[in-house]
Amino acid sequence: MNPPLPPAAPSTDELRAAAVRRLLQLHTDQELTSSHLSLVATTFNVTERTVRRWIDNARAHHGHYTPATRDRFTLTPDMHTAVARHRGNVAAAYQELCDETPEDAPPPPSRATFYRAVERDIPAGQRAGLSGGEQARRRYDIHGTRPRGHRNQYWETDHVEASVRVIIDGRIIRKPWITWFVDAATCAICGLAVSPQHGSSESILVALRDALLRTEGHGPFGGLPGRVRVDGGKDFLSEAVGQALGAFGVELIELPPRRPDLKPHVEAVNGAVKDMLFKGLPGYTHGPDQRPKNKEPEHLLTLESFVLKLREWVTGWNTGHTIPTLGGRTPAQAWNDDLSPVWDVSPRDVHTFTLARHGKALTIHPAGVRWRNRDYTAPWMHTPTTQVGRKVHLRYMPHHEDEIELYDAATGRHLGQAHPADQATPKEVRALLNARSREAARLRSRLDKAEKSRRERFAALTQPAPPKQLLTITREEAARQLRELNGRDTADEALPDYIPLPEPSAHWTTPIGPPHVPNPADATTNEDS
Repeated sequence: MNPPLPPAAPSTDELRAAAVRRLLQLHTDQELTSSHLSLVATTFNVTERTVRRWIDNARAHHGHYTPATRDRFTLTPDMHTAVARHRGNVAAAYQELCDETPEDAPPPPSRATFYRAVERDIPAGQRAGLSGGEQARRRYDIHGTRPRGHRNQYWETDHVEASVRVIIDGRIIRKPWITWFVDAATCAICGLAVSPQHGSSESILVALRDALLRTEGHGPFGGLPGRVRVDGGKDFLSEAVGQALGAFGVELIELPPRRPDLKPHVEAVNGAVKDMLFKGLPGYTHGPDQRPKNKEPEHLLTLESFVLKLREWVTGWNTGHTIPTLGGRTPAQAWNDDLSPVWDVSPRDVHTFTLARHGKALTIHPAGVRWRNRDYTAPWMHTPTTQVGRKVHLRYMPHHEDEIELYDAATGRHLGQAHPADQATPKEVRALLNARSREAARLRSRLDKAEKSRRERFAALTQPAPPKQLLTITREEAARQLRELNGRDTADEALPDYIPLPEPSAHWTTPIGPPHVPNPADATTNEDS
């Protein structure tokens, strides 16, 4: 059986001491030769003369090698506080140290000595945290590596904003968001969804539906996962997402906020798509801007073209991109080499359980189903027999109120879809959206004008002086603006309904003079008498 290892590796001085003890033992036994000295010198990368000095040092200290120690400058608590007060600015902290050192006190250390002491006494992570905050400090944390496990054992999901501006609906220029599910064991992208706005529970359910299905059009990656790791976003923790995963017995693991190291595989995909795809697309927003001012770039991708290119990149990532941590294999090769069983779900069940459910059962009335102040109808409600009075459960995709799915409340059987009874035409919807945009622009203009008029400006200074307000206005202009703004005195605003008391009538008894205040000396005199 092998002996237990020491708790920590020996230092260089300890190794030198062990070598010197061996040389002294050889000298005592009269077996020390120059070859021994040459071998030790070569091992420690020093000269034989240096080894002889080590032996002389050990003889001078009763056979123990004792290297000479050199005093080093260390930071005092006040110096630590100065570095923290200046947010990690070592130059400013040293300047403060020099300015506040009294004349009769010892001189401060040199700048180079102070800098070396800061680097030695304050770790790099703490210095980064002082200057850049907690997020900068986290870059110096040491993270362990999660075991990969088998395929579909763990999934990771996240939203990422595309660094590319695209044209949506022929008129809106916006950066879309991507939601995807990544298998932790193989780094395969199982499903994704692209949303023209920030990711929500809707995009999560759509991406989950794409990840669960493995039928034609969805790819070989997917199936039912065992657990899904999510961050603390409210959309990932929404009731709709929880019910969709809970219906299939999938556990949702909530990770602490601002810990990307706990879901490294989906974060790696987020970084890879930015470097491998977005940088080469027109409308990339993180590069040097070479377009003229107030002019949108030409030849931007449409949303449909962007989704097509993203799908092509995902196919290349899954089947053609080799990953070193997978042993130089592609995600597809790692997926096929894993013999763990894959549990598939029928498309009908996936469609049903990836819809949000309305809480209580609803009733079909002669006008249809009433939900969110709208009546929803469908032809199946009238054929072959009327469905009035029937109890139904309603399921819907979040933010999709143009159609709903209805199920029988007693049996759970799918009855069909329903649509709003009096739905506006696309032309009417476009006119309404344009009117809302014009009203929002007018409101923003008014708010900007009001904020500009409210903002106070003061003259620039080159020497210490009281601030001088830059507001030139005549009395007539001030009175006119007060009338326009309904300006009033604060005293009038405090009691707007106050009615002053009338003057006293002639037959009222009024005090002739001020009220009489008794003198304490008079009261003392009366008591003595």
